[in-house]
Amino acid sequence: MNNRQRIPLFLLFLLLFSTQLKAQDVLFEFGKEQELNALIQGKSSDEKGIRWMDVNTGPDTWRFEGDELVCEGMPIGVIRSEKQYENFIMYVEWKHMEAGGNSGSFVWSGAVPGENRLPDGVEVQMLELDWVNQNKRPDGELPPIAYVHGELFGVGGVETVPDNPRGTRSKSIENRCLGKGEWNTYVVVCVDGVIKLSVNGKFVNGISQSTQKKGYICLESEGAPIHFRNLTVTPLPPGVTSAEQIAPLLPNP
Repeated sequence: MNNRQRIPLFLLFLLLFSTQLKAQDVLFEFGKEQELNALIQGKSSDEKGIRWMDVNTGPDTWRFEGDELVCEGMPIGVIRSEKQYENFIMYVEWKHMEAGGNSGSFVWSGAVPGENRLPDGVEVQMLELDWVNQNKRPDGELPPIAYVHGELFGVGGVETVPDNPRGTRSKSIENRCLGKGEWNTYVVVCVDGVIKLSVNGKFVNGISQSTQKKGYICLESEGAPIHFRNLTVTPLPPGVTSAEQIAPLLPNP
């Protein structure tokens, strides 16, 4: 193919890509971003709300009940933070409303859906406890209970090294999640390609050597209602991150 043929195809790709990105509209503010001093010294800081953009969910997917963000679970897809984060601490509380409910959060994500409507990044799994009973293996054996509460794994081409391997994924060393209708607390510490996860007050999982170390935070809609509240992101000092370890920036409205 000569250069004259390549240019129109390249422009067509850019046009299609831009059309897809324009669908990412601002939905609402949810949660807050705070300075590190507010976390380690208890000092007040200039908090600001986190704006969320629609990637590929629907107008009826998300709503508020007081200070709770409610996800109806359909269609499958994500919303993303307006800005990218590299090193940070994320605090979030969540609860499922149905037995076996499925959801999660993505960090260091490019926030562009793939063939299965979900983006790349590192997924922080949020499954309701009964998921294992509803998804038996072909031989009748139950999946490990550690799968449902905070399994960490790279998706969409992002690779990681698991602390507690289940294949390429990392499973929690202890079951600390509560079932449907009960609030769970995750603290997700993301620093220089390393993630450590605390579930209800105890660190139980982690990954390292993530091949993508900066990107968007996503909240996932994956078939079941889930509630989120008290989300706080505390940015930390940046590390040394090469260009290929950063998700491409998306245009904001």
